[in-house]
Amino acid sequence: MIEPKPVSEFWLNPGFYSYHFQQNKRLNNENFGLGGEYRYSTVSSFTLGAFRNSDKLNSRYLGWYWQPIEVGVLRLGAGIGLMDNYTHMRNGNLFLAVIPTISFEYQNMGANIIVIPSYKDRIYGSISLQLKLKL
Repeated sequence: MIEPKPVSEFWLNPGFYSYHFQQNKRLNNENFGLGGEYRYSTVSSFTLGAFRNSDKLNSRYLGWYWQPIEVGVLRLGAGIGLMDNYTHMRNGNLFLAVIPTISFEYQNMGANIIVIPSYKDRIYGSISLQLKLKL
């Protein structure tokens, strides 16, 4: 377990690159956009951004990461947040998601690995990589 300590770091990211589990659906794997993450604790951060989603539509997100487990250089936990503009999920309106996350940070560079579970025919599951740069 990571001991919660205050920090103040701002990270910038260019969106995601995703590997979708349903390869036959021709989903958008290049989920580029712009996002930010403010780490205020060794175990918690806020995140927000916009990106081109799996359905090739522009989506926005606002969320909170909680990552209390440390395995070597990795932080493990989950993100909870609001997202929008997924056609088959609540007709494109805002919805709440809880998503397992793994983070790696070294000096001014880092990455988040986000595991998105499939949910019926509404959300297409993937493993997404989000590179980030500390400002």
